[in-house]
Amino acid sequence: MTGDEDIHSLARRLDDAQRRREETSSLADTAAVDVNTAYAVQEALLARRTGRGERVVGVKLGFTSKAKMAQMGVSEVIVGRLTDAMRVADRGEADLRRFIHPKAEPEVAYRLGRDIGPDEPAPDMESLVDAVAPAIEIIDSRYRDFRFTYTDVIADNASAAGFVLGAWQSVQDVSDRAVRLRVGDREVAGSTTAILGDPARAVHALLTLAGRRRIPLRAGQIVLAGAATEAVPLGPGHVEAEVAGLGTVSWKGV
Repeated sequence: MTGDEDIHSLARRLDDAQRRREETSSLADTAAVDVNTAYAVQEALLARRTGRGERVVGVKLGFTSKAKMAQMGVSEVIVGRLTDAMRVADRGEADLRRFIHPKAEPEVAYRLGRDIGPDEPAPDMESLVDAVAPAIEIIDSRYRDFRFTYTDVIADNASAAGFVLGAWQSVQDVSDRAVRLRVGDREVAGSTTAILGDPARAVHALLTLAGRRRIPLRAGQIVLAGAATEAVPLGPGHVEAEVAGLGTVSWKGV
């Protein structure tokens, strides 16, 4: 059983790795970490960031690919938190030196239209969200060689590092939309069906998980529903994602 002192020590290790841009080893090397402990470490990690003045602006989902779930031997998505310090402006620039080994993923973003209580019945999408947008997530595991266990990645805030949002659009069905990600000269194609078959299912999975983990969901917050293609390593240059019918979003790594 990992105690409060150990939880804060593990959170400090992950926070230091992110701030110093230095890899760290698996938490399992030094502590017994189950799922409950991993989310406790994530909460302590988030508290360190908000204590420095960062503001929580949303959540991100991970393991929304059935193939990734099978690879990790799990059947439930994971959740991490987004802060305002992670946001990169659409068509803006980001200094890649702030990351360790960043990768880009094209995603669908939803905006919550109201507060969601942890114990209320799951609402329909029309009453839950008020906008949808194309997005790019920057993931950056703090673990050595981007290798981690299921509980490692939960503790590490689901590898959250940055995000870029395109223009918000009216709420619409975005299942089975073609997706394209271009990173420099490399281009990968995919579909929104890679996100649990339909990104809307990821949002409903979030409600269940947020209720169980007592994660607040507030009006105006962003929900990144999960990756629509494989993650592509980042280097200096242009990054662009397109979701058919939603438009494009882009930024430049420098």
